[in-house]
Amino acid sequence: MTVGIIGCGTMGAGIAQVAATFKNKVIVVDTNEDALNKANSNLQETLQKLQQKGKLSEEKRKEIIDNIQWTSDFHTLQDAELIIEAIIENIDIKQKVFAQIESIVSEKCVLATNTSSLSITSIAAACAKPHRVIGIHFFNPAAIMQLVEIIPALQTDSTIVAHAKSVIESWNKVTVIAKDTPGFIVNRIARPFYSEAIRIYEEGIASIEMIDFSLKKYGGFKMGPFELMDLIGHDVNYTVTETVWKSFYFDTKYTPSFSQKRLVEAKWFGKKSGRGFYQYTSQNEQVKQENNYDETACRIIVNRVLAMLIHEAANALYLNIATKQDIELAMTKGVNYPKGLLEWANEIGIENVRKTLDDLYEYYHEERYRYSPLLKTIKQF
Repeated sequence: MTVGIIGCGTMGAGIAQVAATFKNKVIVVDTNEDALNKANSNLQETLQKLQQKGKLSEEKRKEIIDNIQWTSDFHTLQDAELIIEAIIENIDIKQKVFAQIESIVSEKCVLATNTSSLSITSIAAACAKPHRVIGIHFFNPAAIMQLVEIIPALQTDSTIVAHAKSVIESWNKVTVIAKDTPGFIVNRIARPFYSEAIRIYEEGIASIEMIDFSLKKYGGFKMGPFELMDLIGHDVNYTVTETVWKSFYFDTKYTPSFSQKRLVEAKWFGKKSGRGFYQYTSQNEQVKQENNYDETACRIIVNRVLAMLIHEAANALYLNIATKQDIELAMTKGVNYPKGLLEWANEIGIENVRKTLDDLYEYYHEERYRYSPLLKTIKQF
């Protein structure tokens, strides 16, 4: 099939690589010629490295390159059967692009957005035929991460959902279906991993290094929250946090932090800029944490962050954002959590999760620590 990708940034180029790997004709469109050339060059370099490591044959590398066309002409998309938009997270710009694309492609073409947090329904509303608009949210890096969230808009036809799921799974991805609510599954449930960690740091309870060490050593997470925010980029991570917060009518559970806001204002975006919560003197430098922290204090940090994550997962299930299976898949495949949060709650005991949250509420008397009605009654997920 012919797949159109709008936007040649990291996500757009990554999705193009995935689609081209599975023998699709891919057309990447961007109005910035320099960005197109850079994206093309970067992809060729990436594929060359994969070949050198023996992960890709020369024949396959050439096939992927030959399958991708890079252009600034939107009219080359007229025969596309699927469009995936991957541009700036701005609802007005996305709506304009979708209205423009709809006038070029055929009536049968599916129009998808890779937005991580914006309303699919609002984007669809800009189209004359909103029933064919859907969210197809890849995770970065798209060529490596297994998970893709499929998000129907209020207007999306059920046949489009089934078709999108089928296409993405044919690209060897794991799909989950999410309701069109802020953050969908992953970016909604994962917020406390960052926000509660920052809260602990801002209150002076523990250092950045100690929090990261605790969640890796005793939580089993592959990266600590501050390391991960530095890797994602604070310009990206903070924007998602702010978008989710505003979209939930300023719910205090999702309130952004001034610590991260100041990093964005200073343009200390993390690893890509050389400085974030940590300072990086080279691209390959690994963040180092001491390992002489008190184990009990470390485990308290883990319990606090984990309880908040479990609450979000439970509330997503309670509000029918996704099925239990898809919630578990989303967090293990989308952000590489060591296990599904609902399974984790069963293991440590839901009564223990409630006690942690009750203790936090008793201390702070803040709404962010009031837990989901589902946690009040359920004994096991």
